[in-house]
Amino acid sequence: MILNSRFSIRCSYIVAALALASASFLSNAQAPNAAASAPTPEAIEMVGQMSTIPVPILGATAWLSLDVNSGQIIAAQGLNQQVEPASLTKLMSAYLVFDALESGRLTLDQPVLVSENAWRTEGSRMFIKPNTNVSVHELLLGVIVQSGNDATVALAEAVAGSENAFAALMNEEAAKQGLSGTHFVNASGLPDPAHLTTVRDLGILAQNLVTRFPQYLSYYSEKEYEYNNIKQPNRNRLLWLDSTVDGLKTGHTKSAGYCLVSTALRDGRRVISVVVGTANDAARIENSLKLLNWSFQNFETVELYGADQPVVTARVWEGESDAVGLGTPAAFTVTVPRGRAADLKPVAEYTQPLIAPVESGAKVGNVSLTLDGTVLRQESLVALQSVPQAGFFGRVVDKVRMWFE
Repeated sequence: MILNSRFSIRCSYIVAALALASASFLSNAQAPNAAASAPTPEAIEMVGQMSTIPVPILGATAWLSLDVNSGQIIAAQGLNQQVEPASLTKLMSAYLVFDALESGRLTLDQPVLVSENAWRTEGSRMFIKPNTNVSVHELLLGVIVQSGNDATVALAEAVAGSENAFAALMNEEAAKQGLSGTHFVNASGLPDPAHLTTVRDLGILAQNLVTRFPQYLSYYSEKEYEYNNIKQPNRNRLLWLDSTVDGLKTGHTKSAGYCLVSTALRDGRRVISVVVGTANDAARIENSLKLLNWSFQNFETVELYGADQPVVTARVWEGESDAVGLGTPAAFTVTVPRGRAADLKPVAEYTQPLIAPVESGAKVGNVSLTLDGTVLRQESLVALQSVPQAGFFGRVVDKVRMWFE
């Protein structure tokens, strides 16, 4: 990396502002109009690799821990290994139902006529009866608490007309969310050779669900639900063992093993764990709790920049103003091993020279946070204000000045 000392000095104030006394803030001068490229996902390390506290030994085919506040994966095993999701599939099914509720295509009190097809669906059941009306609210409880495949198909038909059409919507949404290792064949998670996902994708899906639809998260913390005089407990036994756990979903088939996506909220910080392919229910509960506790106890999440807070002030040429604040589109948080926040080093890379007009919100570069030389988090740098182009004379003067910079 070739450093320009003028830019380093200009940006150094951010270190003091963040109370990162030992951090260095660098601004890398680029070729004209060339924004810095983002690192590949493989270049951004999982923060768990920076901790001196080893990951607990887990008896699972694959697993993941993710900090929702920062969006960082803390640690994982078999991150992109394709696995059978079983009833974890219902996370996406519920996501699409929540989306239909928010867009007004469904309402919670809307009656849904149970089809013969939904009633005959194999596997775990809510025990709805064919040709009867059941409200969307009741069906959601049947899907989330009782893991009813019959309820899931009934809602899929209410949203899309048929389960096949709903599965197509599931795959469209998976593509939107970047779930590159996922393909859905059905709404409930019944086994199919082509019905696959990864713990990475499950973690992203769960994160998107709890952040976009927090108003529906209470469904996942219900410990039991009774329908048709049949009371069934929530299979997520962490709800009884840890009061900070408020969801999400279990899954099990003979081929998938016992699986659990869980989430807990402690002191304003939310963590998601994904554990798949354990030997029994006790193992998925024990492994999930170990992973949650390890993630909360040994890592912390800190906010370095608020929304619309300048990360750096950049020189603007040929504009009505000669400077513009660059910041991140939203609050910029990072998860680090506990006690290591002061060792973070922010590195800003942005277009040089930056020539007006500059539109507010336009991406002009990136800011990365490194720890011991390893990139932990990266976010876009955007202009926080618009800078219109200067008049003819002002542009000419700046063109001349640029020759002497």
